[in-house]
Amino acid sequence: MSSPVSYEPKIGAVVLAAGLSLRMGANKLLIPLAGKPLVRHAVEAAVASRAKPVIVVTGNSGEEVQKALRDLDVQFANNSDFSVGLSTSLKCGLRALPGDCAGAAILLADMPRVTPTLIDALIAAFAPERGRAICAPVANGRRGNPVLWARRFFPEILALEGDTGAKALLDAHRDLVWEFPAMDDGPFFDIDTPEAMAAYKPV
Repeated sequence: MSSPVSYEPKIGAVVLAAGLSLRMGANKLLIPLAGKPLVRHAVEAAVASRAKPVIVVTGNSGEEVQKALRDLDVQFANNSDFSVGLSTSLKCGLRALPGDCAGAAILLADMPRVTPTLIDALIAAFAPERGRAICAPVANGRRGNPVLWARRFFPEILALEGDTGAKALLDAHRDLVWEFPAMDDGPFFDIDTPEAMAAYKPV
């Protein structure tokens, strides 16, 4: 008798790349970092992972961000309300996912050390039937990014307003959060200032 076939749930990736970069003085996602625009690091990690499709949410300098990613297998969702805050990009990205996605890994485009291995580890751990409906990397009690959310939480995320992310929902559903031990500083490392950009060294 043949073994039963195991079906992995379809997980999409949403890369938030619409922000204003207020502390940088220019759109940081377009500034070269280790030989390529900052935005490409996180997006390339998503594309190389098992997450499909990869949705890139654009807003600020949207056309330029699309040009920087034009050769990658991604879909773009333009957030015309990006200046209102983070919640609008989250909603824009989730709405762009196909209906057969069981969940979504939410990535921030200014985090160049997030790897395909990390994204795939979150996908592998995802098991809502076993209480792993939200998967997040953690180190020293601190949760990082990306975070993988089951579709059941999409309505709550879509109800967020203003410049807020989904962190409060993590606390509200802590019994359904599976914390993955971070393998390095990738889930906690972002680029926010010219000084951080200048000091960056690839690992």
